[in-house]
Amino acid sequence: MAEQRNQTPAGDNTQWTTVIRPRTGWFDVDLEELWRYRDLIVMFVKRNFTVMYKQTILGPLWIILNPLITTILFNVVFGGIAGLSTDGTPSFLFYMAGNTVWTFFASCINGTANTFVANSQVFGKVYFPRLTTPISQVLTSLINFFIQFVMYILFWVYFAVTGSGVHLTAWAFAVPLVVLEVMLLGLGVGIIVSALTTKYRDLAIAVSFGVQLWMYISPVVYPLSSLEESPRLQMLMRLNPMTAPIEVFRMGTLGTGTVEVGSLIYSLIVTAAALVLGVVLFSRIEKTFMDTV
Repeated sequence: MAEQRNQTPAGDNTQWTTVIRPRTGWFDVDLEELWRYRDLIVMFVKRNFTVMYKQTILGPLWIILNPLITTILFNVVFGGIAGLSTDGTPSFLFYMAGNTVWTFFASCINGTANTFVANSQVFGKVYFPRLTTPISQVLTSLINFFIQFVMYILFWVYFAVTGSGVHLTAWAFAVPLVVLEVMLLGLGVGIIVSALTTKYRDLAIAVSFGVQLWMYISPVVYPLSSLEESPRLQMLMRLNPMTAPIEVFRMGTLGTGTVEVGSLIYSLIVTAAALVLGVVLFSRIEKTFMDTV
């Protein structure tokens, strides 16, 4: 909305440095403007950490404890009681791999789903690119992911040294791409929900429940290979855009998984579509959201 320009009106010695004009296009995203506000994004990231762990006993330690406790529960319930297959890999490491990727994705969605509602008071007082807030949320989730990934690597080294058979494969080079894809998919889905919650508030309540259901139709607690006896069900599972990233992550770091290039390309296409749709909705809603929030 704000463009930096030097403009001198005819017959006037006043020099304007900023011209503010309304946006009317469907895809009004000024990347140059977002880059100029990068310091604000960093400030929002710091604020997110402060708000999240303020007045807590363990503070940022929860970044490690949450996935660790969840992995232990998965290992006991799905690995011990239910006896689900883990493709011959240590069940603890198998569940931690899936949980690490999924926690990152869920955090991106949940963090951006309430962008308009949570920041409505700030949005109504001062101008800045509204996309800075959801971007700061996914960057906060990315930092949390890196911390959890380091913990995962430490456990991976332990299991590799003890002769459990886990090993890296060529797919490990695709892990950075998987991380970027999961972040962009979470951002796209999150800002779609955020744009819709300005009018339908109860949608925000259903988000966390929907994310939980989404986890169970993703290969987080079971491998895709366990569905080989049901080709139709396996095909439906491949329509889930989170299936390929999780399987690639496991294949790259554990040497086990079911990865197809076609499924990965499909997942990338869905991610791009969700991101474009999210940005379009976001740019349209931000023009009038103060009238509905």
